[in-house]
Amino acid sequence: MMTAARSADSGLAGPGETDRYSYAETPGVDRPGYAAWDGGDADLGRGARRAAGSRGRGLHGQLVQQLGQMIVAGDLSAERPLVPEEIGQRFEVSRTVVRESLRVLEAKGLVSARPNVGTRVRPVSDWNLLDPDIIEWRAYGPQRDDQRRELGELRLVIEPLAARLAVGHGRDEIQQRLADMVEIMGHALGQGDSLTFSRADAEFHALLVQLADNRMLEHLSGIVAAALQVSGGPVAGCDRFGEASLAHHARIVAAVAEGDPTGAESAMRQLFVVHADVEPPVVPAPREH
Repeated sequence: MMTAARSADSGLAGPGETDRYSYAETPGVDRPGYAAWDGGDADLGRGARRAAGSRGRGLHGQLVQQLGQMIVAGDLSAERPLVPEEIGQRFEVSRTVVRESLRVLEAKGLVSARPNVGTRVRPVSDWNLLDPDIIEWRAYGPQRDDQRRELGELRLVIEPLAARLAVGHGRDEIQQRLADMVEIMGHALGQGDSLTFSRADAEFHALLVQLADNRMLEHLSGIVAAALQVSGGPVAGCDRFGEASLAHHARIVAAVAEGDPTGAESAMRQLFVVHADVEPPVVPAPREH
């Protein structure tokens, strides 16, 4: 529980006052960066200053964003409990904002709250790594390279399987659209139009997963594609265009049309192998909130 009494400049609520800190009292006012934490709280202070520019989500969203980034970056660990009262004082937000923010982080698997133990950071194995916020926080933290690699490996599992499952469903309209995408890619290659090539490529892969007729696979593929986009990894089948890529896409279409699941799966795997030497692009700037 918070102490009711406060000094004139402490920022804590006193008897009869609203349960708010000074940060919450004047919304919309541009405020200076957060004060540094003293002693053992220096890491939390650094994380607060690093995230202080994110102010488009409201107090609750800002605090979730700030604490989440710090946990993922390793600035906060399980060695020391997260004390709500300290968080509220240092970030100048209400107890309610702190409690709700910690509940959100708990739902994402980042923290756990237990009686007589307090709220502590959980190990990475407990995190919901496909949560959009965690994906974004990892994309701009020290784990960004690991995340891109893991997502790429996940695609290598999903898409060859989708190519195999796409065979035999008889959805002629989707098969025709796959062929159309290959034709567009070929025309774009001849014109040196990498943007059109990339867009047709992305549409090709989305159509192929749709043709597999597995809703769970389609949902997971969508999450992975969105995660790769945030993380700066290639979203389409390849990260550069060329004759080899075009040939493998054409082979996939032919195998699907001929009812050859093994051939479709093999062509998809070869497509990934052809572009395995592509260096990952630079991580983009964080999206605006």
